[in-house]
Amino acid sequence: MIRAELQGHYRTDARYPAVVVNVTNHCNLACSHCFVFRDGNPNKAPRSIREEMDDGAILETLVGLRERHGIRVALWMGGEPLLRKRLLAEGIHIFERNTITTNGTIPLVDFGAETLYVVSLDGPEDLNDAIRGRGVYRKVMRTLSRLPADFSSPVQAQCVVTKRNQHRLEELVEALQATRVGWMTFSFYVPRANEAGEDAWSDNEERGAAVREVMRLKRRYPGFVRNTQRSLDLMLPPWARRVTAACPARDHILPLYLDDGRFTTPFCCYGNDVDCERCGAWAVFHLAARLGMGAEDAA
Repeated sequence: MIRAELQGHYRTDARYPAVVVNVTNHCNLACSHCFVFRDGNPNKAPRSIREEMDDGAILETLVGLRERHGIRVALWMGGEPLLRKRLLAEGIHIFERNTITTNGTIPLVDFGAETLYVVSLDGPEDLNDAIRGRGVYRKVMRTLSRLPADFSSPVQAQCVVTKRNQHRLEELVEALQATRVGWMTFSFYVPRANEAGEDAWSDNEERGAAVREVMRLKRRYPGFVRNTQRSLDLMLPPWARRVTAACPARDHILPLYLDDGRFTTPFCCYGNDVDCERCGAWAVFHLAARLGMGAEDAA
C-alpha cells in the first residue's frame, strides 16, 4: 500500500489537466539554485537514507491518479529523470502528452513526437557553469550536437532568468540557434520566502527590466523565443501579483513527489517555502495567459 501525504491545495475530487511528476531526487549535478534539496521542500533528505519508489509502484500510482483526476499531460522531473529511463519509457504511455525536463548532460532517448524534451541552460558558459557546475555547458552542447538526424522527440531549451544572468541572455539565444534545439523559453527565478542575494530580485518592479529584455529578444528572434507576449505582460506590475494571488496552477496542475515509499502533494512543485508574490514560473504565467487572466485590464 502506497502511503500518501496530502498537502497544499490537493483535493481528492478535483480535475487536474496536468501533473508534475518528481520521479527521483537523485541527480548527476548539484545546481546551486535547485529547490529539491533546500529547506522547505518536503522531499529534502540525505540521499543515503531516501528510498526510491520502484517503477511498478510509481506506474500504479500514476494510473490511479489519472483515472481519479482526468490527467492528460505529464511533466516528468527530478532530480534528473533520465536516470530512470525504463520508468519513463513505460510512464509516457499513461498520458496523452509528456514533457521531460532534463539537465541535458545525459544522452536523450527518442520517445517519439508526442514527448517533448526541455533542456535546461542558464546562460552563456561561464554563468551557466557557475550555477550548474564546471563543464556542464559543453556537455549539454555535446548532447545536442549528437542527436541523430531522425530524432523525432522535439527539443526545447529553457533558461531560468535571474538577476545574475539577465544582461547576457542574448548570448545564449545566439548559441542555441546553432544547435538542434527547435525553440526556447525563459522562466524567471522563483525565490524562497525572504530570500535575497545575487539571483533574486527584491520585488516584481525590479524584475521588470529582465522581463522587458525577454520581450525584446522575442521581437528580435520571432519563432525561436516562444514565451507568449501575454504571459510576459502578466509578469509586470500590477498584473503579476494578481496572477499569483489567484495562482492558476493550484487548480490545473497537480504537483507530485514520488519517493521514500510514498507520494506527496506539496504546496507547490517548487516546494513549501516559495515566495508566491515573486513567482516567475513559466507554467504559472503561461497558463494564466491561456486562461485569459488580466484580459479585462488589457482591454
